[in-house]
Amino acid sequence: MSAPASSGAGQPAPETANSAELPPPIGSPASPADTAVSLGDDELSDGEHLLGGGSGQQQPKIIVRTATSRSRRMAAGGAHGLARDAGAASSGCDCGPTCRLIGISRFPPAGLWFVKDVCGVFCAMFTWFLIFYAEYVVLFIVLIPAPSFAFKWINGVIFHVLILLAFSSHCKAMLSDPGAVPIGNATKENILRMGYRDGKDRVIYKCPKCCCIKPERSHHCSVCRRCIRKMDHHCPWVNNCVGETNQKYFVLFTLYICIASFFAIYLTVHYFVLCVGSEWESCASGFSPPATTIFLVFLLVEGVLFGLFTAIMCGEQLHGIINDQTGIENLKRERHSWEKKSRLVSMEAVFGHPFSWRWLSPFSSPNLSNGKHQPYMYSV
Repeated sequence: MSAPASSGAGQPAPETANSAELPPPIGSPASPADTAVSLGDDELSDGEHLLGGGSGQQQPKIIVRTATSRSRRMAAGGAHGLARDAGAASSGCDCGPTCRLIGISRFPPAGLWFVKDVCGVFCAMFTWFLIFYAEYVVLFIVLIPAPSFAFKWINGVIFHVLILLAFSSHCKAMLSDPGAVPIGNATKENILRMGYRDGKDRVIYKCPKCCCIKPERSHHCSVCRRCIRKMDHHCPWVNNCVGETNQKYFVLFTLYICIASFFAIYLTVHYFVLCVGSEWESCASGFSPPATTIFLVFLLVEGVLFGLFTAIMCGEQLHGIINDQTGIENLKRERHSWEKKSRLVSMEAVFGHPFSWRWLSPFSSPNLSNGKHQPYMYSV
């Protein structure tokens, strides 16, 4: 946890803009004389640092303020974006090892994102269990004993393709960086290197928990212990946050699970009717009729519950993407201080640019490098 700033008297800076006194890197303990720095007669309140600018006011002023509440941040207009390239490592910050790319142990390996949360890991494993249970019942109880060769092959290929796409989307959503802000990048060097699109004075917020520059539309996740760009929500079923860079995979996961669930319901009902109509003579699955009925009933309940749940989740995700609003922003009713995008541009910002069949592929990473899709961002 970064040291809280205390109030202090403002000290006049020299007349030249380049020689203005700068505070120490954010996140390190601040002395009373460094808690407030002013240029000329401008004096900052408690917890603020002024970087850049000058007596001639020819350069935009950058005010660094600890983000204590979202309402205060949004009322001030917010910082336009994120310094994407982390420069300095965290110093004097208790950021926590839960969501770091390389934790205390040797897992996960370098370059792999994995959230070490017991509840999230259990939910993700339970999701895999339900997927493989549906796979087992459909394959060994419904399809293989089916008398029609065309029925078992056509429906088998369709169902297995849906399961493959759903499972791949889940793995990508779970093991992809959701858009985490680099830890400890709130240093004076990074802040002074930030470029703005309009050159206006800006208020830059730093997260007191992970000591990073807190961009507009980002939120700190208490489970991941990181600030996530365009964080929608933290989903325990994928053991990860749903954010700017992995929202595509989460939407595809809900879409393919929804389709596979209703397709499994169709296969289950069709098979059950066939078995009852033939008095179980056409159902040589290797299980007794009571055991087969139990398997089919559990699969039917699973298909109905997860089909409806993922259908609602997918609809909410697509509605939020089209309206350029995340789930947290909708829940907190945060006002739009950023430039709204059109519906097509909002979809391209999540699924990639330009529109193509790759939108539906979990094996294709979205191209999010086009800056016009994130007009709220500044660069470092």
